[in-house]
Amino acid sequence: MRIAIAQINCIVGDVAGNANKIVQSAIEAQAQGVTLMVTPELALCGYPPEDLLLRSDFLRACDDALVFMSQQLVGITVIVGHPHKVENECFNAASVLQAGRVLATYHKQVLPNYGVFDEKRYFSHGHEPLVIEHEGIKVGVLICADVWETMPALRAKDAGAQLLLALNASPFHMKKQSTRLERLHDRVRDTHLPIVYVNMVGGQDELVFDGASLVLDSKGNTTHELPAFVAEIAWVDFEDAEPVAANVAAPLSVEASVYNALKLGLSDYIHKNHFPDVVLGLSGGIDSALTLALCVDALGADRVHAVMMPSEFTADMSVNDAREMTSILGVKYSEIAIKGLLDNYLTALAPQFGDLPFDATEENLQARIRGMLLMAISNKFGSIVVTTGNKSEMAVGYCTLYGDMAGGFALLKDVPKTLVYRLSHYRNSLSRVIPERIITRPPSAELRPNQLDQDSLPPYDVLDGIIEAYVEDDLSAQEIVARGYADRDVDRVIKMIDRNEYKRRQSPIGVRITHKGFGKDRRYPITMKFSSYNVKKPS
Repeated sequence: MRIAIAQINCIVGDVAGNANKIVQSAIEAQAQGVTLMVTPELALCGYPPEDLLLRSDFLRACDDALVFMSQQLVGITVIVGHPHKVENECFNAASVLQAGRVLATYHKQVLPNYGVFDEKRYFSHGHEPLVIEHEGIKVGVLICADVWETMPALRAKDAGAQLLLALNASPFHMKKQSTRLERLHDRVRDTHLPIVYVNMVGGQDELVFDGASLVLDSKGNTTHELPAFVAEIAWVDFEDAEPVAANVAAPLSVEASVYNALKLGLSDYIHKNHFPDVVLGLSGGIDSALTLALCVDALGADRVHAVMMPSEFTADMSVNDAREMTSILGVKYSEIAIKGLLDNYLTALAPQFGDLPFDATEENLQARIRGMLLMAISNKFGSIVVTTGNKSEMAVGYCTLYGDMAGGFALLKDVPKTLVYRLSHYRNSLSRVIPERIITRPPSAELRPNQLDQDSLPPYDVLDGIIEAYVEDDLSAQEIVARGYADRDVDRVIKMIDRNEYKRRQSPIGVRITHKGFGKDRRYPITMKFSSYNVKKPS
């Protein structure tokens, strides 16, 4: 028996396009002797379809496309993920298409409702296993979270399954593949059955699906692993119900996997939303340098416009480094000095400000002038502005509303500053594109004389450690201090994080690469009185 893994890139809502892609993949697989092909979870409609699932016309379109596919597929059996409306209930389903008809349909049993998942908002639980016989082998069908718990796999085995097929739309974060392997090993130990784990690939708003589909034999050995971040149709040969070991993709380093996730997330966002190109502000600092490198790698130099907007506080080396990097990469480069614009603003505001001293107001004006210029270029040419701020800055509000936060896509939104440095070193290890001085010089916003980030922030290794503990691990202030951080730093950073929730709500979406980003994962109230650093008891 030969089974195909259709690790495909689906577009949410493009039901016809996804259906055609599945049919073409099946034709390609059939030419290689495949008799059974498995697609990812909800491949027909894309994942996550969110409130499209509340529309009856959307669900009808999915039903019609399923019938169309069943009529196109002859001589090969295909298991397709799709939404399935039954009377007043909607299910996350997988249907078996064979010989021009829908042979059987499975309903997902375990509905995740945490992190980025909202499946209980849309779907009802399935309760029954589905086992089909194919070439003498009894195959059990599961969907994503069904393999993260014990019972669905055991129910399939009790129904006679000799092999498990799992359809998945499992989004990437830095530790996800190792977690998947742990769960799959658990299911193999529970059932003593081989598992074919088929995962979606591609970017969908803030989520990136990394593919990296897996096959484990009944002893828990990985016999196949598809490349991450690449759409691919691969075939797996079986002897009886056991997979015959073949290709296992080399594991990626953390830096390589994150870099590829950011590239894919940006590329798919631009392509799927039909933006012609991108524009970004280039400051001569490391965040914008890494953003520029990613944009070029994702889209090509001809679709990237970098704009340097120096002020009187911009160091000559910042301009020179920006010029050098754009020359290396071959992108369109512009310089627009903002001192005259700032002077005009300050003149207009002088009657309001009087003799008040220079402070964050004037700093923010510079950022907002730059944001206005980038948005003007965006409007004139249809480009999307890619912002350059990182997770560390976003966490503590070291960014300016309607300034450096102005744009359509925040590429580094979930990338801590310390990881920005690691990713920059990684990119230069492939080929030198970021001038070394950009990486080694102390970071500065250059909004006032002799300014350094560390004038107003703890060292980035300290800051990122506290952010990770508080935002990603949900630790209390006392628990974070117990990790060895100074009490004053913990209190200060937590207050900054809590105070700046209103800013983050207004930021563009960006690629999620940690297990808890500032997007669908985190839904904190803006107006609140709870403080982890000062928990009050009723009196």
